[in-house]
Amino acid sequence: MPLAAGESILVHLWRIRPTRRKQMTRLKPIRYRIHLEPDLETFRFSGTTEILAEATAPVREVSLNVLDLDIGRCGLIRDGHAAACPFRVIPEREALCIALPDEISGSILLRIDYRGRINDGMAGFYRSRYRTASGEQYMAVTQFEESDARRAFPCFDHPAVKAVFDVELVIDKELTAVGNQPVAETAPCGPGKKRVRFERTPRMSTYLLFFGVGRFETLENPSDARVRAVAPPGLIAHAAMGLGFGATSLAFCEKAFGTPYPLPKLDLIVVPDFAFGAMENWGAMTFRENLMLHFPGITSRADTERMFEVIAHEIVHQWFGNLVTPADWKYLWLNESFATYFGYGAVAAAHPEWDMWEKFLYAQTETALDRDALRETPAIEIPGGEHVVINTATAPVIYNKGAAVLRHVREFMGGPAFQAGLRHYLEKNAYGCAASPDMWAALEAVSDRPVTRIMKSWVEQPGFPLVTAERDGRRLILTQERFTYLPGDSNQTWSVPVSVRVFHDNGESRVFSSLLEDRRSEIDMGPGMAAYKVNDRQAGFYRVRYMADADLEALGPRAASGDLPAEDRWGLQSDLYALVMAGAASLERYLAFLTHYTDETAFLPMAGIAGNLFHAYLVTDGPLRTRLAEAGKGLLERVLDRIGFEPAEDERHTRSALRDRILFDAAFYGSTKARDFALERFSALTAGRPVSPEIMKSVLAAGALDGNGAVLEWFKARLASTGSEHERLNILAALGKFRDRELIREALDYILDTVPARNRFIAIGAMARNPHAVPLLWDWYCSRIHDLEALHPLHYERVIVSVVPLAALGREEEATAFLEEYAAENTSFRDAVALALEKLAVNARMRNR
Repeated sequence: MPLAAGESILVHLWRIRPTRRKQMTRLKPIRYRIHLEPDLETFRFSGTTEILAEATAPVREVSLNVLDLDIGRCGLIRDGHAAACPFRVIPEREALCIALPDEISGSILLRIDYRGRINDGMAGFYRSRYRTASGEQYMAVTQFEESDARRAFPCFDHPAVKAVFDVELVIDKELTAVGNQPVAETAPCGPGKKRVRFERTPRMSTYLLFFGVGRFETLENPSDARVRAVAPPGLIAHAAMGLGFGATSLAFCEKAFGTPYPLPKLDLIVVPDFAFGAMENWGAMTFRENLMLHFPGITSRADTERMFEVIAHEIVHQWFGNLVTPADWKYLWLNESFATYFGYGAVAAAHPEWDMWEKFLYAQTETALDRDALRETPAIEIPGGEHVVINTATAPVIYNKGAAVLRHVREFMGGPAFQAGLRHYLEKNAYGCAASPDMWAALEAVSDRPVTRIMKSWVEQPGFPLVTAERDGRRLILTQERFTYLPGDSNQTWSVPVSVRVFHDNGESRVFSSLLEDRRSEIDMGPGMAAYKVNDRQAGFYRVRYMADADLEALGPRAASGDLPAEDRWGLQSDLYALVMAGAASLERYLAFLTHYTDETAFLPMAGIAGNLFHAYLVTDGPLRTRLAEAGKGLLERVLDRIGFEPAEDERHTRSALRDRILFDAAFYGSTKARDFALERFSALTAGRPVSPEIMKSVLAAGALDGNGAVLEWFKARLASTGSEHERLNILAALGKFRDRELIREALDYILDTVPARNRFIAIGAMARNPHAVPLLWDWYCSRIHDLEALHPLHYERVIVSVVPLAALGREEEATAFLEEYAAENTSFRDAVALALEKLAVNARMRNR
């Protein structure tokens, strides 16, 4: 399940809560029968849940997970009669303990009556608000991953505890109910009510259950009737494109994984208020509006790519996560790494002209390398237990790094063997649970490569290697050590599949592959080696350092001429800038190497360069900042001159994406051409004339940069009137780009006081990347900390991690003392604070060099 729109990673965040693990070994649920009566006027519900369980040993007490439920009665059903059982609720354990009349083994049938609240916290059974011509309306939907099913019904709330579910809802007769399975029966049920019963689900985990109630509209896919879109009134027509790709992606997965989709239907459901990006509920996937709806003239090509990738991500989960579920949350990577990797794969297969694997390097691999270069970083497989936490600090490792490592291993094993291993894994573990060793065994069963040894070194230990290359005649000497931005223990080693492309004097090139398992290794490159590039096409998850600067410089002309592919041109500058951040190379050396990119117009390398230049601009000051602005202005303006300022209808997606990435930066650095172009388009926009969605983000940001109070008011009015979440997100990003300090303060207040809770962290994140806003943000954060704590906890984590590393520059001691004390008192945010403070230390060290 990916994160909300506006994030750089496809991820969702949550924290593992307690489950009685000892009981799980001797008491297993077989079937849940859930009866709920939700009231969308009072936002309350009443419920009855019957649980049929099997005790493999005598039990005298049953412990279930509950949270925020008012338990009315618990009973043991024998011979069709329910005998009341004493019970107690233990809030700190989120547990309901039911005392049985005597020790029982074999079948146990429990019945629990309870009441609950349809909350507004975007977790459990909650309400989501949307607007119609007649005013505000509500739907009620569920979000149970990781452990919020317990907010809707008493249960064994752990992924390894699977059962089948019979669900029925009593709702107002004018409403529609949606669930994991098709509706089996609808019948009148009292005045103005109806009872909706769904078909029984397959055996599955509690976190994958879904039910929703509202005034939904639906749309079936014409080519695959199993696939259906579900949306609030007035929006269903905008779901057609996403629906179509849903069917395409489903067909891709069925072919790639060799197993038919096992449910009779697959709904793609639009939910306006959603803490995350999407959720893979089996047969009833949920999405934020911007990740499912397409608005012609507003939705850009990049927005469409993102939408398709997220849809594919959730559909991959129907196999990786739903059909085969992790045996414990420590194995979450078996869900998310694969969904992230194949999410890109599905889009790439359908649209090879979109160059999705370049986008993968930019959005996934780069994000993972940056996160994993911190000293405090977890392994992909997080140690188990009740203290496992999936949050802002760990998600980039599980999702992004995990997917990048899969790409690395696939290149090493070969595509056919990798695919065969995955099919074997799914077939062997279908409808059950799996752990990492099950994946190793499946991959090794079809390959003669040491997959287990390699994967264990990448999945079970934190960090990644820096591979240093040194030429000695025809020999290439490779050494490895752990790479971190700040000094730390570098004694780890990995089993690293390394690829090296050698350019010979005769003009030919050849790729050498080697498995670097020790700290040092040698490769004989043969005679006539003119140059060499380690990590061919950036297939591997590691950084590269060339011991001799001449060896790196020999690759510069090949980058300039295009002899190196875009992936390698990106990789060279990306690795060099990482060395700058680690203090192993100077910023001047990086800027000098960029002279080889003067004529670069490809998305991947230029987007990487733009990001690195802007980061350097943010963390430096004085003359060096001025020099960076001049370098950025000159380089980006030259690129815009070559690719054109105005989008073309038939241009490649990567060209559109590059323009959108650099147009505002060029204007910010002082390019008169870029500024005048963007402001002219902004004037057209405010006058009601159309502007291409391919440049909308930059145009809005440029309008804010030199904007006045009237611009801010125009933004507010558009946010209130638009029906497109894409447009809302574009404007929220622009709210963070004002230059004027008073407008920045006013915008910050507006964000916290008026912007819908689901989107506040996105606008604050944009502020945190604005050099004009950054000096104000630390004091603002401290003064509004209690308001920020009212955000969804995971959104608040994003605020901490985006604001602190830059806003506290120059005030490191003050910020460290304040936040360490804060984290000691608010332990749930400890990981986010630690991540933010280490990023702050990296930035401060770079500024002070």
